[in-house]
Amino acid sequence: MELQTVIFIGRSGSGKGMQSGMLQKFLGEHTPENPILYIETGDHFRRHIKDSGYTWDLARKVNEEGGRQPDFLAVWIWSHLFIEKIRGGEHIIFDGMPRSLVEAQMLDTALLFYERKNPAVIFLNVSQGWAEDRLRGRGRADDLNPEVVAKRLAFFTKDVVPAIGYYREAPGYSFFEVNGEQTPDEVFSDVKKALSV
Repeated sequence: MELQTVIFIGRSGSGKGMQSGMLQKFLGEHTPENPILYIETGDHFRRHIKDSGYTWDLARKVNEEGGRQPDFLAVWIWSHLFIEKIRGGEHIIFDGMPRSLVEAQMLDTALLFYERKNPAVIFLNVSQGWAEDRLRGRGRADDLNPEVVAKRLAFFTKDVVPAIGYYREAPGYSFFEVNGEQTPDEVFSDVKKALSV
């Protein structure tokens, strides 16, 4: 199997984390010789905003208000992970990033630098109502405030949709739209077909 570079993108609550986990398990079973680099910037943000310091105090405020963290912080997080973790010969899975057109274009430069061939973008398409129901059901602390959730879902339309449009047309990427409003196993079956694995 060729090395996989997979970008899962979609609304909060669309199942990106679930599908990323299922793909990691699948790749681990079928290509145990290849390590997997999994990058989910939201989890890193949640860890960092527990730290003290001016930057993380400001980031915490953004998070509490349901805002989108600035592109430079997101790029700083994943670029540090690239530099520290990439050794060559690993699969790379991105969960829920990039979150803007600017970040997508920055990621282009990294993927070109690391000579990642034919990255795949999996857009897990779900309605806003579906996403809201999923977010309420998972019980995470930052999913409990309806105003915060509404802001997070609003920045999807404003910021993430342009990145999705970019990937639909960008040369060098394989773009796949998958119906996320299915069971996790049905979604994953579509993901595997898209990736030809």
